[in-house]
Amino acid sequence: MTEEPPTFDVAAAPPPTAQVAAFLAARLCHDFISPASAIVSGLDLLEDPTAQDMRDEAMALINSSARKLADLLSFSRVAFGASASADTFDTRELEKLAGGVFNHMRAELEWDVELESLNKPAARALLNLAQMGGAALPTGGRTRVRAAREGEFTAIAVDSVGPRAKLRPEVLAGLRGESSEGLHGHWVQAYYVHLFLTDVGGRVFADINEERVLFAATVPL
Repeated sequence: MTEEPPTFDVAAAPPPTAQVAAFLAARLCHDFISPASAIVSGLDLLEDPTAQDMRDEAMALINSSARKLADLLSFSRVAFGASASADTFDTRELEKLAGGVFNHMRAELEWDVELESLNKPAARALLNLAQMGGAALPTGGRTRVRAAREGEFTAIAVDSVGPRAKLRPEVLAGLRGESSEGLHGHWVQAYYVHLFLTDVGGRVFADINEERVLFAATVPL
């Protein structure tokens, strides 16, 4: 008799660590598959003898998709991964990573970080909240990213302003450390931020107003 695999009701309680890892892996695969598939489609056009009149379009598709994939991979390496053994990150490099992601969003990035470096939890929080802030502006707008020292903490603020600014309920649930019945891809990023900030004694929250979404976090130095 074949035993049924276990299922988890994420609406009732946060799932086990392995399930969170699976949700996070699925989220990353979802982000990467679109540009990767576009590259394959462009290569197929180049190899199709009946589509040689579309060669320029195919090359443009390959070029833009390859850049998007490279930008997402570089961003994710720091935002979600260990990024080698680095304990601190140059904010100029973080700006470049965030800018690479915003190049493929409708929102514009305004980087207002005067600090020269951030520790790993603060760097991860900054990148993840910046990406979430850009995603909160589906029709465009401006996302302002700020970070400053406040006593023994780094204070981070990501302020997204634009028409139809919105935040999915599952993102709010994740930031609060709660489970959600909504889309796991959106929930797991927020829940991941909650997890690693809680581990280091930090905090994160969001505030939603008309045409504005504000994320804020405090991270110990």
